[in-house]
Amino acid sequence: MNINQLINIIKNKINKNLSCDNIEVQDKSYLHAKHKNNDRNKFHIKLIIKSSKLKNKKRLESTKIIYKILDEEIKNQIHSIQILIH
Repeated sequence: MNINQLINIIKNKINKNLSCDNIEVQDKSYLHAKHKNNDRNKFHIKLIIKSSKLKNKKRLESTKIIYKILDEEIKNQIHSIQILIH
């Protein structure tokens, strides 16, 4: 799977499960490309989500919701994920 496919899957899954005004997915893998244990098949992702539903929850609760939605991708294609909620 390439990064563009992963970004589309992430956006579709989040939109399907949450009410969001905007979702931005950034590939931050280039920041880790020279790390010793870097796996080119796993990506470093930054999510920026604008959602009043998530914003009104505690940060940990919002993060758990996102992790549950993206469970399969986190296990298989995502090495690290940074989540910002506005």
